[in-house]
Amino acid sequence: MKMTLRWYPGKDAVNLAYIRQIPGVTGVVSELQKPVGAVWPVDEIEGLRSYINQHGLAFEVVESVKLHEDIKLGADRRDQYIESFIETIKNLGKSGVKVVCYDFMPIFDWFRTDLTKVLPDGSTTMAYSMIEASQIDPLSSDIKMADWETDYSREELETLFGAYREKDTEDMWKNLQYFLDAVIPYAEQSDVKLGMHPDDPCWPIFGLPRIITNEANIDRLLSLYDSPYNSLTLCSGSLGCSAAHDVAALVGKYAGMDRIAFGHMRNVKLFQDGSFDESAHLSTEGSLDMVQIMKAYHDAGFTGYIRPDHGRVIWGETGAIGYGLYDRALGAMYLNGIWETLEKLD
Repeated sequence: MKMTLRWYPGKDAVNLAYIRQIPGVTGVVSELQKPVGAVWPVDEIEGLRSYINQHGLAFEVVESVKLHEDIKLGADRRDQYIESFIETIKNLGKSGVKVVCYDFMPIFDWFRTDLTKVLPDGSTTMAYSMIEASQIDPLSSDIKMADWETDYSREELETLFGAYREKDTEDMWKNLQYFLDAVIPYAEQSDVKLGMHPDDPCWPIFGLPRIITNEANIDRLLSLYDSPYNSLTLCSGSLGCSAAHDVAALVGKYAGMDRIAFGHMRNVKLFQDGSFDESAHLSTEGSLDMVQIMKAYHDAGFTGYIRPDHGRVIWGETGAIGYGLYDRALGAMYLNGIWETLEKLD
């Protein structure tokens, strides 16, 4: 297992030198900040890799190469954007990248109703309220995403929602099949695994057709193209926000199939009505058994990449919501401690 931390170049308040000081963290997960659908040039990828390597850290995982909505919609220009994605995958492979995280969520890559909920210990976190979500109209409400995501204009949202009203989940599956058929052969040639991130949260929002939501649909995803390069970014928080999912069992199943390229480890505290808070990583702080999830990775012989996913804002830190240094460093140390214990008891 390789422990990593996500790092945003250019606008990230977290210094790479500080990440290097977290024991057991050997690399960062990063990206080029390019317009969606643009090709990532080799020289810029190499420049980013070189800068990261200079700090004693590896750069082998990209999160994310975002898919243009035309690909998900099956719109007229999808072939143009698929070709750009393929060229980017080729270029990343030339620079030693081994995994690319991506998703197939329409419009919103993720959604929370509160970015700064105050927890009993005084820290703040991202949260999802079922009641508040049901009262939001995305075309009239002022939806605020975290500062590491790009907002759409009102006009862009109206256009996209109009396009998705004409689509159902079977349309999404057909468009995903088309995408995978086009790109997986090049991912195999480039030795770059594509890790699909589950929908976050893992249920429909705003009437949009979401498909990577549960075990049956993950099975369907993996069957669309039977290759380890059509793989998963298994996010414990995205799947674990539904009490219906046994995350440790899912990890054991898919890691045992060699279909997890990248793991996100996040704990969530579930409430009776289906709402949830993102909690500290410690098992007792949330509803997920993080030890059992890490044990499932360990028992499957997982040798891929893991990162502590999101963090509370603690100790007066300022920076990107969910992606400060302090709480994620605590999470990395906790997860590494679990892994070391499993290794020594093996």
